[in-house]
This record gives sequence, structure tokens and C-alpha cells, in this order.
Amino acid sequence: MTTLFHRISVAAVAFICSVCTLQAQDVSRHEAEKARLEKEIAILDRQLAENSDRSKDALAQLTLIRKKISSRKALIAENDRQIRAYSDEIYSAQRQINRLQAREDTLTEHYSRLVRSAYRNRDVKIWYMYILASENLGQAFRRFSYFRELSSQMKAQAKEIREIRSELESEKARLQELKAEAEKVRARRQNELKSLQQEEGQSAKVVSQLKRNRTKYQKELNAKRKQVEALNREIKRLVEAAMKASSGEKGGKETIDYKLAGEFSANKGKLPWPAEGPVIDRFGQHYHPVFTKLKLPFNNGITIALPKGTEVRAVFDGVVKQIVVMPGYNQCVLVQHGNYFSFYCKLKTTSVKAGDRVRTGQTIGEVDTINGQTQLHFQIWKDQTPQNPETWLR
Repeated sequence: MTTLFHRISVAAVAFICSVCTLQAQDVSRHEAEKARLEKEIAILDRQLAENSDRSKDALAQLTLIRKKISSRKALIAENDRQIRAYSDEIYSAQRQINRLQAREDTLTEHYSRLVRSAYRNRDVKIWYMYILASENLGQAFRRFSYFRELSSQMKAQAKEIREIRSELESEKARLQELKAEAEKVRARRQNELKSLQQEEGQSAKVVSQLKRNRTKYQKELNAKRKQVEALNREIKRLVEAAMKASSGEKGGKETIDYKLAGEFSANKGKLPWPAEGPVIDRFGQHYHPVFTKLKLPFNNGITIALPKGTEVRAVFDGVVKQIVVMPGYNQCVLVQHGNYFSFYCKLKTTSVKAGDRVRTGQTIGEVDTINGQTQLHFQIWKDQTPQNPETWLR
């Protein structure tokens, strides 16, 4: 019976350990996601500070504030998930403590009975007389075995009680640590909620500012639309020229590297990011966040907010086809990957030139700060069709 109980206890402990390991991994994932969101918010904070000093672009400010609010809400949600994870761990630890306490109580009671029995038979002479008074040799052996087993059981019980008490103290200490960590997360969550309220207030002020000056911001938007349309026309022209140069028009032999294109295509959803930061402007057609019937310029790529001096890296092996300078976008690098293209805009400096072969992850330049905004504009094209980069990047 003791052996069976021991096996069950071992199995239970193993199960509890596996659950605790999974919970610890879950907490680690929450911590990693929180770190990412906190990094995003720090980048956006710097962008807003620089933007307020150097730029009067209220729409850009509103975009940054709203992205920050989105990241803040996600961070609060992560805090909520982490609090729930801690609550689950606390519940599990408390159940383990209850089980250990019950086991200790049972062992202590059993040990007390053994001690009382040993005390009643503490005189060695009584032991000898009890054994010698046996009716036969078998009975004498059984009585001797009883006394020997009694002593052995007492030692074993005392050892197990010590081990249980040690484990119990350890679990109690872990429970207190978990409670303390959970309280820290709750305090952080309260601070995040306060920051969120402040940011929502900032957003409301900028919205009010935009509404008061609609004519002014309509002019700014028109100027921005012209820059975007000029960029889109130039990229399309560069892609067309690159495709012609790689086609059979120059000597009858097709030179497009379709093997490289196949490798690029096979990595859809796995390409590394050109730089790490929050996406503040996504692919496709969007409407003005305040004047909701007003269409914004169609975005053929994504815009990523970055810290100053961030290096921009190639997302895949390829050949640099062209480096151009565009109003509002500074230097732009076009890289060809067979019949796929990646385009990197708003660079301060470039470390490659037309004709260079680049490898995945190779630095191609450094992001620029334009009108107080340190942002990378990034596009992916297949033939002459723009793609949503977020479906290609991991």
C-alpha cells in the first residue's frame, strides 16, 4: 500500500511539475510580447517628441498617437493575460500546498502512533521476553520482525516528514513570490491605464485641431498625395524598366532569375523585417481618421516607425537595380529578386550601389529623419503588382 501511494505521489508531482513548466513558458511568452510592445511605445514616444518640435503635421501626430494607443491597449491586454497566468499559478501552488499539508498531517499522525508503540515497548528486556514467550520459532520470528519493522518505519516516516516539510516551505515561499509578482503586474497595469487616458486626451485635442483647420490640412494632404503618386509612378517605371532589361528584348535570351523568384515566393510569411518597429501606416486604401469620407493616398507598402540611426537590411538575396531620390522620401533602393522586387525608402545613407548583389539581412542603408519623422517606407512587388508586405514578412 505504501509503495502504491508513493507511486501515485510521484505521478502527481510529475504532473504538477509539467503544468508548472507550461505555465512558466506561458508567462515567458507574455513577458516577450510585453517587451515588444513597450519597445514600440518607446519608439512612438520619441517620434511624437521629434514631430511636435519640428513638424506641424497634425495628421502625422494623430497617426502616431493612435498607434501608441493601440499598442498601449495591447500592452494592457498582455498585463491582463499575465495576471490571469499568475492567478492560475497561485491557485496551482495553493492546491499543492494543501496536498502537502494533508500528507504531512497523515504522516505525522502515523508517526505519533509508531512513537507511542515504541515507547510502550521501550524496555529491551520486554522485547526479549516477548520474543522468548513465543509458542514456536515461526511466531518468534514474526515478533522479531515486527520490532525491527517498527524501528525501520519510524526512521522512514521521520525522513519523509522532513522532506515533506521542506517541500512545503519551498512551495509556501514560491506562493509568496507569485503573489508579489502578480501585485507588481497589477500596479503596472494601473500605470498603463493612466497613460492610456492621457494619450486618448492628446488624440482628442489633435482631432479638435484638425476639425478647426480643415482647409489647411486639406492642402497639406493634397501635397502629400502628390508625393505619394510621384513615388508610385517612379517605382512602377523602375520595375517596368527592370523587367524589360531582364526579358528577351535585349538579345533573345530570358535572364530573369526564376529560381531566385521561386525561393523568394517559397519564403512568403517568413522574410525577415527590414527593420524592427511598429507599423504606423498599412498597405491599401484608407480613409482620413477624422474626415472619414476623405480617401487618403493609396499605400502600395507599409511605413515603419524606427529609432534614429536604425540600419535597414535586405529582406532576401537579390541585385540592387536602382537608387533614386524622391521628394519627401529622400533616397530609395530597389532590389530585384527574379520577378519580385523589394523597395526601401526614406534612407539617409546607402551602403550599396546599382549592380551590387545583396544577401538576406545585409545592411543597405540607414533610415533618415524627415520633418521630425524617422520612418522607413517599404514595398514588395510581384512583376508590376504591389503586394501587402505584412503577408510576406514573418
